[in-house]
Amino acid sequence: MSNENQATKAVLSGMRPTGRLHLGHYSVLENWAVLQKEYDAYFFIADYHALTTAFDNPSFIRQNIHDMALDWLAAGLNPECSSIFVQSQVKELPDLHILFSMITPLSWLERVPTFKDQVSQFSKGGKDIMTYGFLGYPQLMAADILLYRAFGVPVGEDQIPHVEFCRELARRFNYLYQKQVFLEPQALMSKIKQLPGLDGRKMSKSYGNYITLGAERKEIEQRVRQMVTDPARIRKDDLGHPEVCTVYTYHKFYNNDEHEQIKCDCEKGCIGCVACKKRLAARLDEYMTPIRERRAYFAEKPQLVKDILHEGKQRASQKAAETMAMVHDAMGI
Repeated sequence: MSNENQATKAVLSGMRPTGRLHLGHYSVLENWAVLQKEYDAYFFIADYHALTTAFDNPSFIRQNIHDMALDWLAAGLNPECSSIFVQSQVKELPDLHILFSMITPLSWLERVPTFKDQVSQFSKGGKDIMTYGFLGYPQLMAADILLYRAFGVPVGEDQIPHVEFCRELARRFNYLYQKQVFLEPQALMSKIKQLPGLDGRKMSKSYGNYITLGAERKEIEQRVRQMVTDPARIRKDDLGHPEVCTVYTYHKFYNNDEHEQIKCDCEKGCIGCVACKKRLAARLDEYMTPIRERRAYFAEKPQLVKDILHEGKQRASQKAAETMAMVHDAMGI
């Protein structure tokens, strides 16, 4: 496939604005930064999706949108290469969502695997989220993807059922109205670094076991000191087992030059956990510095960030309008 043809194919992905991003998100954003150079890329801040679980307290969403835009730009998303926009600002999206709701069997929504899991999760917290918006989350996600006629969606393994739902809905629409309006999008699986949290569990805001993307050196040092190490190692000259140490896992991701030597020294009891953590903190600070600097640059230019989101919305709206013209024509409305 030539670069010219490939560049006309659209990819799309988004994130819910739930607060500052952490280091666990960075490998996803690195992948997006690569894709934006190869395809017609659309990346949206999913404020509608945030409302599915935050409908009773939406006041934080506006600030989180700004923070997410700063994090994305700091991580390398380039508004000259991709359309960066806020989901709700593209007014064609509710139109397509409503039309899809007319043709989507209820059973399709109820069988999406994440639906029951999330209902159970939030019910345990005493929160009733059995709204139509929550049930229709996969349908709105399908509208997000199909509105821009994306051929590919970079997702994690847990999101594959949503892409399959989207493919099924695209087939149903094309069959019902006998026009090939929509592509059947592909899940673009990439080798994303599965970075553990500070305590060895999945990195998550709810666990509080994360390092903020672009964190200052002081925060990095403080968070690294909290990392779980080899529980069998009491004294610094005890023989270590780096394969069970969270600190060593981070060294493998972010300290390519030294991690093999650190492994050897740990196993021989030649380096203590405190010294190992200090070396990791220094490496992470070095890694975060350009991200931190880019974020500071855009943070000082709030109007520029607004302009970037507006320009992204304009490009996204143009593509969305083209799609909706095709949809209305196919449906005869």
